Amino acid sequence: MSITATNIYKSYGTTTALDDVSVYCKPGEITGVLGLNGAGKSTLFKILLGLISPDSGSIHCEQSHAKPLGGIIEKPALYEYLNARENLRVFGAIQGANVSEKAITGYLERVGLDVNRNDKVGNYSMGMKQRLAIAIALLNDPPFLVLDEPFSGLDPMGVIRLRNLIIELAKEKGIGILVSSHLIDEMIRTCDRIYVINNGKIIREDAPFTLVDKATRSYVLTGASLEKAATLQGGNVIFQGGHVRITDPDPDIGEILMQLGREGFTVYSCIPETDINRLLHDDQ
Repeated sequence: MSITATNIYKSYGTTTALDDVSVYCKPGEITGVLGLNGAGKSTLFKILLGLISPDSGSIHCEQSHAKPLGGIIEKPALYEYLNARENLRVFGAIQGANVSEKAITGYLERVGLDVNRNDKVGNYSMGMKQRLAIAIALLNDPPFLVLDEPFSGLDPMGVIRLRNLIIELAKEKGIGILVSSHLIDEMIRTCDRIYVINNGKIIREDAPFTLVDKATRSYVLTGASLEKAATLQGGNVIFQGGHVRITDPDPDIGEILMQLGREGFTVYSCIPETDINRLLHDDQ
């Protein structure tokens, strides 16, 4: 069982939004669609959810569930003058889902929201609104979720919490999740497999670790007294307080770390700094 889009084509007048796009997602898998704003991510997800129709191509999703697919497109669409329970009750009634108090409590707990909070949703942070929107998407227990740019507008802690929720839903609940974003670092941390889309075309499909290698423009090392290391003396190294930035466009980071170890230096962290444009303009 999977959700599959095959050879999707969609245009608006003379503008091609999607050009022969094919993607799939399996149960328990987090599949990313990575691209800049305007690349075609939202159009693809709207087609997956049946909100618009493709000009050609096909969508296949297992139909044995009451709701095979739940999702969020762009910003969460909530009744901000209602509280969380009231939102779930309204959307549950629309979808024919169980909206008993026990069921609603279960959905709130599932996404990590306070089950006793009764103020209106308009008071919620963007991260809390995203969690509530996911709870609504989970009504009727669909086997797949489609989440369009869920990390946008979140503070760093909100991003971490949402990332952990997405991973939990996939790995512990077995839900297949298609997620889109222009934030390459979050996609690498979150996804099992990533499609890169540019100008309406899928230009590559890779594992996250492969994209890290292709997209990295520099590495930031943290460690004690690294500025004294002979290995790090050179024109492609910048010392910034307690950090060291290696700006060589293609460093052998593994060899650098081993040399630092042989010199007796301990590196506490090695963080790649990535740039999505390196993927979009790479010759593959």
